[in-house]
Amino acid sequence: MDDIFVAQLMSSPPYTVSADTLVADAASVMLDNGIGSVVVTDEAGHLVGILTSTDFVHIVAESRPKARTTVSRYMSTDVTTLTAQVPIREAADAMIERGVHHMPVVDDEDVVIGMLSTTDLTAYLSYVRTPSPA
Repeated sequence: MDDIFVAQLMSSPPYTVSADTLVADAASVMLDNGIGSVVVTDEAGHLVGILTSTDFVHIVAESRPKARTTVSRYMSTDVTTLTAQVPIREAADAMIERGVHHMPVVDDEDVVIGMLSTTDLTAYLSYVRTPSPA
């Protein structure tokens, strides 16, 4: 697996929103595209944060007026990123270490170019591994 890199498994282009996007609109993007997170970027495409399905648990629990609540209130801003050249073993280790299911992929200028999720890693493993006999 050391010869398989993030670029080969990441979803690209990533689904992005701005920090002033309403959470209801971000939820629609996630539901409409069957994804578990959106990357929050600035106008230049640089990472500002990430909003995940787990964050929506907090949104519902706090019962804020969803129609007027922006993504910036709930997004995580301490986001670990990867580059497309990182081996997937290293990416998987980083995800486990940090307890995350989504990691934005950035280029040399820190512009978000993709997203790697545990679903991407699982799909790859199911493709390369023969299932155990039933």
